[in-house]
Amino acid sequence: MLPHCVYCGCVSLFSSIPVWALITAAVIAGLTFGSFLNVCIVRLPAHQSIVTPASHCLHCGTPIRARDNVPVISWVWLRGRCRACTVGISIQYPLVELSTVALFVACVVHTGATWQTLVDAVACFLLLGLAVMDWQTMLLPDAFTLTGIGAAFLLKVFAPGNRFRLRVAIQTLEAAAIAAALLLLVWVLYRVVRRRQGMGLGDVKLLAMVAAFMGLPVALFAYFVGVLAAALFAIVLLAQRKVRGSDRIPFGSFLAAAGILAIFLGKSAIAWYLSMFH
Repeated sequence: MLPHCVYCGCVSLFSSIPVWALITAAVIAGLTFGSFLNVCIVRLPAHQSIVTPASHCLHCGTPIRARDNVPVISWVWLRGRCRACTVGISIQYPLVELSTVALFVACVVHTGATWQTLVDAVACFLLLGLAVMDWQTMLLPDAFTLTGIGAAFLLKVFAPGNRFRLRVAIQTLEAAAIAAALLLLVWVLYRVVRRRQGMGLGDVKLLAMVAAFMGLPVALFAYFVGVLAAALFAIVLLAQRKVRGSDRIPFGSFLAAAGILAIFLGKSAIAWYLSMFH
């Protein structure tokens, strides 16, 4: 029988591997997938292929050499500038790569060498990308939200040691559907009352993805935190007269960030809240 994680009960994989080796693997994976995430962030909202063309300078179009495409290190070595045209390269690239590393390492520290660590890492990858994309473009591409729902379904249903695949499949789809329905209801009511769109349907799909990965209660916690953070952000901007009441803010960014927070604190926060009623 396979060993299980004490925290969440999922199957523990490679339990004999030392912690330092797991963290090293998380760092390497974080740098690699963080670099790929930068490609997705730039190209998906513009409806461009993430496969072709090869990485190139967005200003002069010069293909980026392999030695200039090493995550973080190349950006530091080139001092944040293109080797060909010397135009500055956004600091977003190393920040996204380092953020991915930090999240992957946090996943390893949180649940160890378990299948849940993989599930959480995939969720973090998708949520980080969606947070940045929505902040920059006010778009939440289906390539991340809908694909994320499918990835959550497959990772949870076909987890090693799962003897209740049908039950898990139903629970995962049910959580995603209920979360989507609840936010869709908010979307409809706002449109009826205010006669304008308060949020995009991408937010509905994003909450469904969070629910598919984490379950409905944790998704609702993420929604609460996301709404609170977005409201506070809007209040600050209004106080500084940087936005008007009719301006839109990237709610998806706050919801995605809250989803990442919920991965690590959602269950314990809900347990703490419920304990106050006992």
